Amino acid sequence: MSLGDEPGYPETGHTRTRLPDDPYGGARRGARSSSRSLVTVVGVVVLLIAAIAFANRGDGDNSSSTSSSSNGSGSGSRPVTSSTAASGTKPVDTKNAGIPTGFAHTRQGAESAAANYAVTLGSTGMFNKDSRHRIVNALYTSAAAAKLQSPMDAAYSTGLLSKMGLDANGNPPKGSTFVSRTVPVGTKVVQYGDSEAQVSVWYMGLAGMSGTSSTNPVTTTWKTWTFDLQWADNDWKVSADSQTDGPAPVPGDDQAATSDAISKAVEQYGGFTYAR
Repeated sequence: MSLGDEPGYPETGHTRTRLPDDPYGGARRGARSSSRSLVTVVGVVVLLIAAIAFANRGDGDNSSSTSSSSNGSGSGSRPVTSSTAASGTKPVDTKNAGIPTGFAHTRQGAESAAANYAVTLGSTGMFNKDSRHRIVNALYTSAAAAKLQSPMDAAYSTGLLSKMGLDANGNPPKGSTFVSRTVPVGTKVVQYGDSEAQVSVWYMGLAGMSGTSSTNPVTTTWKTWTFDLQWADNDWKVSADSQTDGPAPVPGDDQAATSDAISKAVEQYGGFTYAR
């Protein structure tokens, strides 16, 4: 029997993709474009934020970036490979409003900071104005945070929230669960110096609305988030950040879960504090 004859696996020429029978009740194949639009909207918001951060960097940032390159490990502008095996070193001892703080003034500390910052900046907390302001103030340098707050508020507009199925405060409809999670897969130090570092985080993102009436099922996306970090106030702070798509692996043939299963998983499985 050929791949095309196997039940549930349409012929694609080279790969097989198992399609869910009826994900989230009414969200059949036609709703996939809606979920892709949701992920695209989230991506546009994050990229807009990154672009604002880069545009607002002063000459001092550019000159210090050159300095961090010269203070690296001697490999010039080439990324430095490093083991991603668990080191046994605890990343942080404290948290500020649930946000890990106090990362070590080391190469590994910068990697841990970048991974944890990606998690926080990709969370549902970014869709509420008050919590977003707390997050930005905690993770960015004071200069970057001051410049980002207003543009971020404009980016996370009520119109955008409405398109994502959220109310003006970032809350989902009753009976639905909004999902926005960043799951780091690994980190890479691009540059490292005593006062600055650039770290990339490869991650899988989850985004969508879980609910029986949802037409935007929770879907996955793969991206790489690069953070420019500065050592300030005894911690690593973000001075600028940017994102690129991928690298994305070939999708598996897992059966899509029901809305109820996804909602329960989000409620029952908490996130991690990430070390290198």
